[in-house]
Amino acid sequence: MNQLQQSTPRGGESGEDDGKRAAEEQMRRDLLATVLDSAARERLSRIALVSPQRSQQIEAILLRMAQTGQLRGRVSENQLIDLLEQAEDAQSKGAPKKGTIVFQRRKGGVDDDDFDI
Repeated sequence: MNQLQQSTPRGGESGEDDGKRAAEEQMRRDLLATVLDSAARERLSRIALVSPQRSQQIEAILLRMAQTGQLRGRVSENQLIDLLEQAEDAQSKGAPKKGTIVFQRRKGGVDDDDFDI
C-alpha cells in the first residue's frame, strides 16, 4: 500500500505545474502581443495552423530579440515576412540539398513501332 501511494503523483503538484505552464504561456502571448502588430500576429497565427513547429521557432526568435533589446518598436507584417525568409534560408543552408531528377530525352530517331509495315 505504501508503494502504491509513493508511485501515484500527487494532485497538488501537477496542478501547480499546470498553473506554472499556463502562466508562462500567458506571459509569452502577452509579450508577443506587445511585440507584433495586428497583421503580423494574424500571419503568425495562420502559420501556427499550418506549421506549428515553424511558428514556435519564429516566436522563440522574436521573444529572444525582444528580451535582448534588438527590436525597436513593433514588428510589422513585412518585417515578419523578412524574418521568415531569413529563417528559411538558414534552415536550407544547414539541410542537404533536395534531390533533383533530370530527364534526358533522346533526340532525333523515332522509336514508334506503329509505323512498321
